Amino acid sequence: MAAATSSPPTIVVLAGGLSHERDVSLRSGRRVSQALRDQGHHVIEADVTSGLFDLLAGLSDPVVFPVLHGGVGEDGALKEVLALLGLPVVGSSAAASRIAFDKSICTPRLAGIVRTPRQVALPHDMFRELGARQLVQAVTDELGLPLMVKPARSGSALGCTKVVTAEALPAAMVGAYAYGDMAVIEEFITGVEVAVTVIDTGSGPYALPAVEIRPTSGVYDYTARYTAGETRFICPATLSDEVAERCATMALTVHRTLGLSDLSRTDIIVRDGEPFFLETNVSPGMTETSLVPLAVEAAGADFGELCADLVAAARARG
Repeated sequence: MAAATSSPPTIVVLAGGLSHERDVSLRSGRRVSQALRDQGHHVIEADVTSGLFDLLAGLSDPVVFPVLHGGVGEDGALKEVLALLGLPVVGSSAAASRIAFDKSICTPRLAGIVRTPRQVALPHDMFRELGARQLVQAVTDELGLPLMVKPARSGSALGCTKVVTAEALPAAMVGAYAYGDMAVIEEFITGVEVAVTVIDTGSGPYALPAVEIRPTSGVYDYTARYTAGETRFICPATLSDEVAERCATMALTVHRTLGLSDLSRTDIIVRDGEPFFLETNVSPGMTETSLVPLAVEAAGADFGELCADLVAAARARG
């Protein structure tokens, strides 16, 4: 628990934004806001607009709780601006957020520290100039098949495609480039998909129980993530105690190595008992089908109390 200060702050929950994940962010914002109000806190819900500075300047003791997903919400840009204003903010620093958000930087940064899939990062300009045929041959020779193609800087599985034939790779690349000018191609690892949330409210990071993800379609895409009934979630995951501990250790290692703060969620594939890192999120979803609230519940904690503790930790940090 973070130390309390003398008077309760006004909590500004930032949600929405202009990324492709705006709708999910708004849903996350509503849930966090209501959870904090249920704890008796004064909450203002706000979007990233030209009026945000004036709103924050007019409050005497604000703490900002961003639940923006993708783009400006997770790439560190907003955190940089809020730091200039000297406001307490829940979550990781701008620098740490930038590294975590960009898969073409984050995965190589962690390689050798935790198990990661082999990866190739290709900017759009290179893909266009060199031609798809030569690149397809080089990539499949290096990584084999199947593959997973992702935008380097996006979330919620937007623009992600599983590729099982070489002929399908160019179209998958085009789909990823619709969400940014850098795409990553990774070896596809088959196994049990889990997510591990790491929390730090001031006394050091700890891992919540792993959530196992079983999409009915077999692919944990945008629809499977945010449509009730499309995915079965099991928490704690059906892993042995030893493997579950290894997943928790991986999530904690990622959190510490990247210098993350307060809250992160690391996505992992377990193949033959061996965890492989997929990605980490500094602003994970908080909707009714999101993984962090499920893990909080499985841990026997209260979601509203956790949100309030994160606010208190940010306020104590200054």
